[in-house]
Amino acid sequence: MSPRQRMINLMYIVLTAMLALNVSSDVLNGFRQVHKGIETSNENMSRRNDIQFAHLENLYRKNPAKARGAMESGRRLHEIYTALDLEIEKYKVEIARKADGKDGDYRNLRNQDDLEAAAVTMLNPATMKGKSLERDIAAYRDYVASLISDSVKREAVMKMLATDPEKSNDGMIPWEQSMFDNMPAIAAVTMLTKLQNDMLHAESEALMNLISAVDEGDLRVNELNAYVIPESNIVMRGGKYRARVVLAAVDSTSRPAVFVNGSRLQSSGGILEMTASGSGKHDISGYIEVPSADGSVSRQTFASSYTVIEPMATISPTMMNVLYAGIANPISISVPGVPMSSVTATMTGGTLQREGDHWVARASKIGGDAVINVSANFDGVSRQVGSMKFRVRKLPDPTPYLPLKDASGNTVNYKGTPRRISKGALLSADRLGAALDDDILNISYSVVSFSTVFFDQMGNAIPERSDGARFSERQREQFRRLRPGRSFLINNVKAKGPDGVTRDIPPLEVAIN
Repeated sequence: MSPRQRMINLMYIVLTAMLALNVSSDVLNGFRQVHKGIETSNENMSRRNDIQFAHLENLYRKNPAKARGAMESGRRLHEIYTALDLEIEKYKVEIARKADGKDGDYRNLRNQDDLEAAAVTMLNPATMKGKSLERDIAAYRDYVASLISDSVKREAVMKMLATDPEKSNDGMIPWEQSMFDNMPAIAAVTMLTKLQNDMLHAESEALMNLISAVDEGDLRVNELNAYVIPESNIVMRGGKYRARVVLAAVDSTSRPAVFVNGSRLQSSGGILEMTASGSGKHDISGYIEVPSADGSVSRQTFASSYTVIEPMATISPTMMNVLYAGIANPISISVPGVPMSSVTATMTGGTLQREGDHWVARASKIGGDAVINVSANFDGVSRQVGSMKFRVRKLPDPTPYLPLKDASGNTVNYKGTPRRISKGALLSADRLGAALDDDILNISYSVVSFSTVFFDQMGNAIPERSDGARFSERQREQFRRLRPGRSFLINNVKAKGPDGVTRDIPPLEVAIN
């Protein structure tokens, strides 16, 4: 390539670069128009937020206790926004003065296409104003989001004020660099004004949420009804009937006058308390006087009733109508109309312990009786409400069994003839078990010892002793010699239960297929 051609190519490249850097004046004027429109929107939004904040202040003046938290959050929000808005205004002024000189006005920029003013002002590594702005925006965004309970609106605010890095061909670009690097002065100012607009929208959402939070406990109704809410409709003789008389949708800070059976209720909390003097149904009636805003008083009537019953208790054993010595017997104890926390119980002939809403009885003497006495607390006074006598018996004898593995590998209990088992299944058993599992009691026993009796072809008995609960090696050798169709006997079985008693239990005949 000749030197002349090289020069022409170089000039073309320079010209192309200059054209790329030359921003159209129409585009710049468009930014100016957008900036004016956003500023107008900001003024309107700012006035709206001022009205909302004034409304929040008015709610606080009317009911300080109810609106204090919302007012403090709203005041803090307004302070953060004002400081950040002033900071952004300062940056816009600095960009304008960098582009047009010390008398520069960002609303009337002369050098709108200045590509250095924004970058020099905001991306200077010595001042790092862009990075500082990014941190302040993030802090403002997080505080506003903490004041918005609606997840959809909160997510919208988070996206609107997002300061995440942007992805480009050269990797991730910091937020401040994407905002101000190589950005015309008018565009940078417009972007900052748009940021102020987003902040105002976020503030408006937060203020609306705070106002709603103050009013969320208020009810708007077109009908008033009086209600009597009793702690219980069933009262024992000698106890007290308690009920709360309320007017639906009435604020707790403005309680009406309540009259019951011709007398005014003196309790400030609306608690009705009457002594239950006799058994049967008792009616109560009255009215509530509600003052209106115009000074008139409306009257809402109510009626209710309660039932007085004789003291009683319900005591029922979970397993049977007896108690077994040596084990924990689950017992259910309840007193109608009385919470479990106010019920106590004692036992003679053993011990009784509460476990949650149930009780566990442990009887001590076999053949004797155990008596459970139940008491209930009524208005701080403990009264006995019932008792029940139980017979104490020894645990029944268990049944011996062989724990075998079935085709699926599950353990099944073989309890002898007439059922037959395979020789392989027998060889899989290594011990003898004993348990009481009659669908009422489910109790495991420990086998102490047992014997096996095999018969040879001549009918001679061959006894063998076990190794505790396990089959001895001599017994297992006899298993391996068994022929199909033969059987043997497991006898002299001794088993020890949870009551500590060792007993002889029935034998078990094992038949082979």
